Amino acid sequence: MSIVTLKKGEGRLLKKGGCWVFDNEIDSIVGTFHNGDIVEVHDFDGYPMGRGFINQNSKIRVRMMSRNKDQEINHDFISMRVKNAWEYRKTVMPDDLGCCRVIFGEADWLPGLIVDKYEDVLVVQCLALGMEQFKEEIVSILKELLIADGFKVRGVFERSDAKERKKEGLPLHKGFIGDEFEPRVEIVENGVRYLVDVENGQKTGFFLDQKYNRKAMHHICKDKDVLDCFTHMGTFALNAGIAGAKSVEGLDISDFAIEQARENAKRNGLDEVVKFRTADVLDELPKLVKAGKKYDVVILDPPAFTKAKEATKNAIKGYREINMQGLKLVKDGGYLASCSCSHFMTQELLEKTIKEAAKATHKRLRQVEFRTQAPDHPILWAADESYYLKFFIFQVSEEK
Repeated sequence: MSIVTLKKGEGRLLKKGGCWVFDNEIDSIVGTFHNGDIVEVHDFDGYPMGRGFINQNSKIRVRMMSRNKDQEINHDFISMRVKNAWEYRKTVMPDDLGCCRVIFGEADWLPGLIVDKYEDVLVVQCLALGMEQFKEEIVSILKELLIADGFKVRGVFERSDAKERKKEGLPLHKGFIGDEFEPRVEIVENGVRYLVDVENGQKTGFFLDQKYNRKAMHHICKDKDVLDCFTHMGTFALNAGIAGAKSVEGLDISDFAIEQARENAKRNGLDEVVKFRTADVLDELPKLVKAGKKYDVVILDPPAFTKAKEATKNAIKGYREINMQGLKLVKDGGYLASCSCSHFMTQELLEKTIKEAAKATHKRLRQVEFRTQAPDHPILWAADESYYLKFFIFQVSEEK
């Protein structure tokens, strides 16, 4: 087995419990290998740090699979990792396993692999070369575990069409793993019914990470006039509607997303209360402010304004602007929900940005609660990229 040796003083994240070794941390590689092979990783002094798979196409040169230098990365090992991931979900959300993320990459010590469960359909996303060799084996193991626990598996669809694969030297790919099936599936989350298109929807078809944040808005939205910005499939809007909101308006720039949202509103019998329209939120919010519109609740759930550290400065401006406009639209004593799904936009940065927006608009904020992603998206403290979703709820009042 080839040996990767770190430079002196490098491997700080690895030593804290992380999974990545970057190309600039490596001093030498001894032995022959193919990209995707398992290698041993040693510290500069020869101390063994575990085993992982190597890829010279990627800046993340090695992704660790085990911290045990003698661990064979075989079927029994992979089965143990998959079983542990499933048992964790059964423990932390035992009554909510109809739809959940079953495997969350590095946070489940299966780096580069995501598996989402939508009722009886599994959706797989592989983002790392080394996991390609284990992908179908993991699917097979997971299906056995689910069936043993009484769950049905109608089919498996692969959504490895994310641009991140190009950084690994991998082609984009999507298609069925095994027999073909109808790739649209109805799910129920927080009492709301959705039709999820696992073939054409964003990411793996649906955003499961906001599940309990959407639920947290139920008591806030009852009997209120609500504006849901960046509504996508209408998830926050429909949660507001089913919770008894007086009226809900959802905005999104995508015609496809708005059509999905409207269909979902009809599916839940909410199309008279929850309305959707296509609009560029960044342009629309100032227009609503100018028109003198006011809402009891404004929800800001934007896409990641930055996916790179060097773009964070411009992202801060974007978050500040939408929060300023959102705050102007909240009635005195109303509520603002504001979040970021970029791990580069840290909790501290988001807090600072929202404070600046409140100061600029002469608003006082009283924090109701702070939340992160649902527990099926666990945060590995040594892997910053696994902590990405920050969600605030505030009560907003005028400065008096």
